[in-house]
Amino acid sequence: MKPSAEYIKLCGVADEDTGKYKKSFIGKGELLFMADKIIENNQVTIIGEVASPFVFSHEVFGEGFYMADILVKRLSDCSDCIPVMISERLIDVSKDYRGEYVQINGQFRSYNRHEEKRNRLVLSVFAREVSFVEEETDKAKTNQIFLDGYQCKAPVYRKTPLGREIADMLIAVNRPYGKSDYIPCICWGRNARFAAGFEVGGHVQIWGRIQSREYVKKLEGEEAQKRVAYEVSVSKLEYI
Repeated sequence: MKPSAEYIKLCGVADEDTGKYKKSFIGKGELLFMADKIIENNQVTIIGEVASPFVFSHEVFGEGFYMADILVKRLSDCSDCIPVMISERLIDVSKDYRGEYVQINGQFRSYNRHEEKRNRLVLSVFAREVSFVEEETDKAKTNQIFLDGYQCKAPVYRKTPLGREIADMLIAVNRPYGKSDYIPCICWGRNARFAAGFEVGGHVQIWGRIQSREYVKKLEGEEAQKRVAYEVSVSKLEYI
């Protein structure tokens, strides 16, 4: 989506991977656009309420990146709390936007964080475009993701105690400069039966939504910690 010329303001934005400066569009109440090569194999659009202040994450070539949580409603009126990483050059991170609604276009990215003597997969939406919007009305279109990647682990097929079929997948999605994102996905019903037969290394395309869920992680002794996991709930998939 390209903004109209009459309200474009240009500023420099460093690419998170290379530090090379690109152009972006910035302005409150306008489309804020981080112009870069369009990554067609990993596309995310979410619309929701800003639920937290911006917290500093890291810096690349002098450009700061910040994290914020976005509450995205489901059709069931429950909400998914989705972490978003955003450049300080796309939005004024010193302001408190809690309660306002935004549309984020970008990618679902992952990295490994070392903790407790093992690596933990951390997922977030990397924002490339940001715009302020009215409160969402069409909930079916407030959380959309498309992934084009490769099966990197054998699918895990199982049934719930009530007989519902589920298949867990881990998809590797390539991005420029030799990097990949590893995205956990969950399929249901006939999609689960279909995915159960996918081979490691197989080429897969997935459409769905990003969902969050809480779980309890057992620590040493009797200690336990409540955590949040993120995954793609698959509505459609193709094996190419």
